[in-house]
Amino acid sequence: MDGLRTRVTQRLGCRYPILQTGMGWVATPRLVAAACNAGAFGFLAAATLPPSDVEEAVLEVKGLTDRPFGVNFLMDAPGAEVISESIIRQNVRAAGYNRAPNADLIKHLKNNDVVCVPTCGAVAHAVKAEKLGADIIIVQGSEGGGHTGNVPTSLLATASADAVDVPIVAAGGFRDGRGLVAALAFGAEGIAMGTRFLMTQESPVPDSTLARFLDANTSDIIVSRALDGLPQRMIQNELTRVLEGSGAMRRLAMALRNAIALRRETGVSVIDLVRSALSMRKNEKLSNAQMILAANAPILARIAMSDGDPAHGYLPSGTVAGLLDDRPTCETLVRRIVEEATNTLNRLRP
Repeated sequence: MDGLRTRVTQRLGCRYPILQTGMGWVATPRLVAAACNAGAFGFLAAATLPPSDVEEAVLEVKGLTDRPFGVNFLMDAPGAEVISESIIRQNVRAAGYNRAPNADLIKHLKNNDVVCVPTCGAVAHAVKAEKLGADIIIVQGSEGGGHTGNVPTSLLATASADAVDVPIVAAGGFRDGRGLVAALAFGAEGIAMGTRFLMTQESPVPDSTLARFLDANTSDIIVSRALDGLPQRMIQNELTRVLEGSGAMRRLAMALRNAIALRRETGVSVIDLVRSALSMRKNEKLSNAQMILAANAPILARIAMSDGDPAHGYLPSGTVAGLLDDRPTCETLVRRIVEEATNTLNRLRP
């Protein structure tokens, strides 16, 4: 157990250095609370909620667990300030964020004792995140689901741990205790898992969609730019085949429809949506076409992850799904990881 106490567990107040990531449509209050009750640290997904509903979701988590947890959101999205105030007002332990970190928001959160935990996909981004005030940095390698780079987790974690002084959490490809020990050897002080928690009993993902994850082989999990012009790791399905065979105009037309649907889902104004898109284009150096296509991911993910239509929705997945064939409870999953990690550490000791 002593080998599993790190700066991550100290700063977040969790028993084990295992983080459940803030997956849109998946990281609901029930899943977050179950992960925390099991000794991990869960992040509530706020990016797919109307900002005005985030505080209610936070209160729901609090009703299910007395353990600390975090909220994950997009700092360049409409309503980021509203979400930040909810985090502060409810004394949420940590704020997770990724693209376009906002220096003023980060400072405001830190001034109110919120632990800031960005996710990065490159060493240079981790260095910048530390300069902006990050307390812990999740580095996601190419094995991770959703938007991804091309650097494997093993290389990204070691290089990032060497480049920054704050603790690193490795993400992308983790599922068991051996992986946790490997991450510690890389120089990380914990692991973050999305796909593994997605495939638990407390996950809200419908059975029809979970079946695609359980049936997937590693060869079925691909990286495609067809969804929004940026590389994303996902399970190949009917939707991706259609998108990859479609012309640019058809994909743009779909994106415009999804942008309208996204506005309805989040309750933001057209002006705020445009401002967010322009900010995204600037910070991520997107083309106009990529900026428009960005609306595809959240709506198409909802179709699969919430509505239960895995043929016509987007299935973001880490490569690790190809090795998973069960749906444990969060309690069983975390206990299994900790026991295996402890046994592995004991075996490695002289």
